[in-house]
Amino acid sequence: MSMQRTIRVGLKPTPEQADALRETLRQHTECFNAVCAYGWQHQERNGVRLHHATYRALRERFPALPSQLVVAARERAREALRSAFGRARRGKKASQPRSRLCPIRYDARTYALRAAKGYVSLASVAGRLKVPFALDPHTQGILDQAVGFDSADMIHRKGRFWLHIVVTISDVEFQPSGDVVGVDMGLSRPAVCSHNRFFGKRRWKEIERRYFRLRRSLQRKGTRSAKRHLRKLAGKVNRFRRDCDHVLSRRIVDSVQPGTVIVVENLVDIRSRTKQRGRESRRRLHSWSFARLRSFLAYKAAAKGCKVVGVDPRHTSQMCSRCGHVHRRNRRSQSRFLCRACGFELNADLNAARNIARKYLASGATCAAGGPLSTGLACQPA
Repeated sequence: MSMQRTIRVGLKPTPEQADALRETLRQHTECFNAVCAYGWQHQERNGVRLHHATYRALRERFPALPSQLVVAARERAREALRSAFGRARRGKKASQPRSRLCPIRYDARTYALRAAKGYVSLASVAGRLKVPFALDPHTQGILDQAVGFDSADMIHRKGRFWLHIVVTISDVEFQPSGDVVGVDMGLSRPAVCSHNRFFGKRRWKEIERRYFRLRRSLQRKGTRSAKRHLRKLAGKVNRFRRDCDHVLSRRIVDSVQPGTVIVVENLVDIRSRTKQRGRESRRRLHSWSFARLRSFLAYKAAAKGCKVVGVDPRHTSQMCSRCGHVHRRNRRSQSRFLCRACGFELNADLNAARNIARKYLASGATCAAGGPLSTGLACQPA
């Protein structure tokens, strides 16, 4: 089996190459906007009909742009139009897609990575360019494991060129060991596992509060320098949250053995299904990146030979992991769980993690050998 990963490569073009790449991006963006304008005006989202209606005119308008990049712009426009029409069909606000600088999606005919020689060959308005690139040790390790290369997106951001390359690497075969670990993801504690492990740092919440206070102060000022600072702060906050999700998912995967089934809750539409009291709780809920954390957890687990599955999240926080009694008042506070039936007391998040693991077991899952799976707990429920 194999899996796909995306690596980010920093390009180091010469001044002449940088000018050619910027002009290629500009013409590619013009093609994208032209196809979007035609599709929005004629309510057309079919790729073949969009191609027949716009290709010849765009080739005459931009003769230096390689034909394959014109096709790539049309394909991106088709995806944007389908998304916009879908939003309009669901009754949401939608407008004509338009981009200021649309990334270029290269394929095997328009780019070639020469990792041993330290450059990448890219199609442009100035012909093929051999652009040097730089790799960090982590990216180099993934590149060494790659068995194939797929598409690559070139992005120009803050004066720098980046190439996001989709690589195919060999996946570690999942051989079930019989261990099951439930993971309860939350706002107060980022992650708690059923094998009595708590993950996340207390200082993360304080850093988030400090960023929020700084953003609120800058928004009140409203000056040009404050707005410039806000743009920088937004990128910093996003990078901080992404790093926290990477650290959290890595520590969860490192805490289990190969062949373990990691069970998480299916938190789809949780923002609309739950009600939070207080402005801070609502703000933290809407900034909670649980979907990204699960995606990081999934690919890191697959690389180790583990598997991530989801279960229904209902009643995991209200059920007693010892006797199974369900009641809303079993959870006395955010961190205290006390069963009203049997008197069992435990940390509320740890109790929920054990319920998540046992809910997966109750669904009829068995190991490859046919025997029952284990939750990995030192103490089994009475």
